Amino acid sequence: MLRILHSLPRTHKLLLLPVATMVTVLGAHKIVTLVEDSQRQPQTADTLLLPLSPESQPGLPSLNSERFPVADALEIATQTLDATRNTIPLSQLRPTEIVDLGTPGKAEDAATAPPASLAAAPLTADAAAVEPIAPAEILDPGALHMALVLGTLASGLLDDDPLDEALVADATSYEDIPDEELGLLDDGPIVFEQELAATEAFVPEWETYTVQSGDTFAVLAQNRLGLGYSEAIRLLESLPDQRLLTHWRVGNQFEYQLDETGRLLKLQMMKNAREGVRVERDEEQFEVASIERAGEATQRLFAGSVSGSFARSAQATGLSSTEVAQVARLLEKKLDFRRDTRRGDQFQVLIESDIIDGLSFDSRVLAIQYEGARMNLTVVRNSADNNFYTPEGESLDPAFARYPFEGSYRISSSFNPRRKHPVTGRVSPHRGTDFAMPIGTPIIAPADGRVEKVANHPVAGRYVVIRHDNGYQTRYLHLSRPLVSRGDRVEMGERIALSGNTGRSTGPHLHYEVLVSNSQVNPMTVDLPENTSLSGEKLMAFQREAEPLLAVLESGETGPVVASTAERSDDDEG
Repeated sequence: MLRILHSLPRTHKLLLLPVATMVTVLGAHKIVTLVEDSQRQPQTADTLLLPLSPESQPGLPSLNSERFPVADALEIATQTLDATRNTIPLSQLRPTEIVDLGTPGKAEDAATAPPASLAAAPLTADAAAVEPIAPAEILDPGALHMALVLGTLASGLLDDDPLDEALVADATSYEDIPDEELGLLDDGPIVFEQELAATEAFVPEWETYTVQSGDTFAVLAQNRLGLGYSEAIRLLESLPDQRLLTHWRVGNQFEYQLDETGRLLKLQMMKNAREGVRVERDEEQFEVASIERAGEATQRLFAGSVSGSFARSAQATGLSSTEVAQVARLLEKKLDFRRDTRRGDQFQVLIESDIIDGLSFDSRVLAIQYEGARMNLTVVRNSADNNFYTPEGESLDPAFARYPFEGSYRISSSFNPRRKHPVTGRVSPHRGTDFAMPIGTPIIAPADGRVEKVANHPVAGRYVVIRHDNGYQTRYLHLSRPLVSRGDRVEMGERIALSGNTGRSTGPHLHYEVLVSNSQVNPMTVDLPENTSLSGEKLMAFQREAEPLLAVLESGETGPVVASTAERSDDDEG
């Protein structure tokens, strides 16, 4: 059988090695059986006839036929070993050496009933003359051990390389391997790729989770982030705003990293495209840092025309509500939207903002141009003080005069919140300053503004109220004659009324009030805006900065106009 294997390729040898081993087992069993028989008493020596080779020459000494039991056993073992070296034709095999591998447990069945393919083969005279040897019913343990040894040797002797035979012959092991180390192989063979992966350092990766309907942070903290209840509470308490994780909406996303054990290492969540928080584990605590993404500063030009209310017309161009409010606060210092705006008035607004993921943040008005039937106004931001000026450097917040008249007049009653009434004796706060002056003295506007009210009152007499461009208000009581009407635009120094003695008054005088944030203040001590118009080097620097912005308003070539309502239907009333 082994000689058949010898003629096959190496791959086929390895595949058929179990078959060769089984044949070797039977051969080893035969050797042990013969040795045991030779040791029994009485012992009858068997004579083994060895035919001479056809190549032998006449005259050679004849072989000594005297045999001993031990010598016979060694001879049989030698022949068995030689079977792995020399080619033995199938015709020379004994019937007892033909084994049915399908039923190895019954040796005698294999000896008496050979396969049909082999039983039909003719046997030579030498093979037929040999007396069959009855196989043992049970394989001897010693024979089995010897068969394993011979099988191992035979598997190495199948190769023709003498170096391999030497290595196999000398191979041995002197090291004692502990059982606990051998136990590492119980789960199966070691895969080389898995060994390499096991030696690599663990690198956490960012994962993204999108909030689904019904999700709560407490559940996700346990199921996805590996946090216990107390850890989740500590994380929430470390946040500046816990609602970022407790009041999220479906579709919100957060990113996180887990360690080798599945516990949270890092977590970050954006409140919007620009702002967010980042949480990192520091042993058993959590460190929180703010995230602020830097956007790309982009200029956008919005153009439109007034159709209905100014606010709705501005929003129709694409301006956000916050940007519209900024524009309105600037223009209302010079423009009364209820009286000065007319259908068809044109306006342009140049906005700079930070663009992140297509969204606008931190919008800043750079310049405004308004061309209307009653007023034309152009203002530009000055980066030096973030105030707005006309191209000539005039401020939208002009100087504010301390006195609303020319000349010098005596103060007959000062500002006094605890003043007692001269007739009743009760506390009657005096929330203005009285100037004693003849009836008909001209009263002038202390700053630019717009007339807000002209009316008559039983106590205040005839009076006028003006709202100024800087947000202040002034009131003028006990007048003999108003010279302006409600809604009129007035400039600093312009006559607005004549003094008098109307209403409840003890003599001709002017009652003058100044209101800041709708509260009366002392007109003689309140801080009033000074002249903030630019001049000299400040004016030249401002005009150099304003030149490209004015060119954009003129040509609109900073990019495509975001929106235009010049061609909108006049049906958009508001």
